[in-house]
Amino acid sequence: MCAEPAALREFSHQPVLPGQTFAALQVRPDGCYLDATYGRGGHAAAIAQALGPDGRLLLLDRDPQAIAHARARFGDDPRVSIRQAPFSTLADWDEVAAGVDGVLLDLGVSSPQLDDAERGFSFMADGPLDMRMDPGQGESAAQWLATAEEAEIARVLWHYGEERRSRAIARTIVAARAQAPIERTGQLAALIATVPGTRDRHKHAATRSFQALRIHINNELGEVERALAAAVACLKPGGRLAVISFHSLEDRLVKRFIAGNSGREQVDRRRPPNPEQPAALLRPLGRAMPDADELARNPRARSAVLRSAEKL
Repeated sequence: MCAEPAALREFSHQPVLPGQTFAALQVRPDGCYLDATYGRGGHAAAIAQALGPDGRLLLLDRDPQAIAHARARFGDDPRVSIRQAPFSTLADWDEVAAGVDGVLLDLGVSSPQLDDAERGFSFMADGPLDMRMDPGQGESAAQWLATAEEAEIARVLWHYGEERRSRAIARTIVAARAQAPIERTGQLAALIATVPGTRDRHKHAATRSFQALRIHINNELGEVERALAAAVACLKPGGRLAVISFHSLEDRLVKRFIAGNSGREQVDRRRPPNPEQPAALLRPLGRAMPDADELARNPRARSAVLRSAEKL
């Protein structure tokens, strides 16, 4: 494995739950593993180090900057294949056609994306209001906010951010854009901060709204649903699925997916059991969360939850 080029160390990144994730994947030297959310390769590096000469590592990411990093770091490793694409399309990759022994999904936005103001994910520094995981695809947050109906903005803020002030914020955005386009993260954050109402203690007023917009712009929950199904389909029997999520909407999807494919689907207790419950495909392996030592090293790991399962 080659050293990381200096040009690619501009934005720091610490992989979350590295030891627990590696253990959940049960990496074998001759196995084939898919890191479908490469980011900056923290988990990928650990897998690559454990692989022997006959092992395979498949790296996937929709972010072109992440793919550039992967190619610079692993491009000369004959055991590694790299592809730029959303993880929802992982089953379309010829490299997984023969099956894989493990799939890792590290959901949400990465530290380098948050720390780069030009990507527009964070309200902590002013930059273009973009928020796209792949800046070459789809419309930016600024473009969407310029034309979306007030009711639709409120729906997105409530559904994806659980923002209690969603209607008032949507109304404020629509009124403000009539005067001037909302094109900067600092501009939007300042606007949201003017909206009265109950806020979360110890959180910036724009936290939930920025999360909601990012999830909507990238269709993150839809991507997760498709990726989970695709991952299980390409896993070999005995293969491992490991998913790290960072907020309740993602974690709920993962929890229900694993339960629904393990013969223990969560149902309404007021209704009789489903007689057509499908055969179990997965064996749940439990969950893990960061300990105090990891939180001290990496405060951004505070909301991380790892869930894993084995394909039967």
